[in-house]
Amino acid sequence: MKKYAFITVIVGALNWGGIGVFGVDLIGNVFGGTYEVFSRIIYFIVGIAGVYLAIISVPNKNT
Repeated sequence: MKKYAFITVIVGALNWGGIGVFGVDLIGNVFGGTYEVFSRIIYFIVGIAGVYLAIISVPNKNT
């Protein structure tokens, strides 16, 4: 699960890098537009993967 979340977050980071540097939203362009349903699902999955990685990265104080 962690591997897939990491890959998803990398894809999201590359997309944001493309937006910042070139002004191009690759996910939006590939899936029909920024506000299309499938693009928004991809953005949601990237966000959930980021939250998941942030949660599992918090050190456990019990160990």
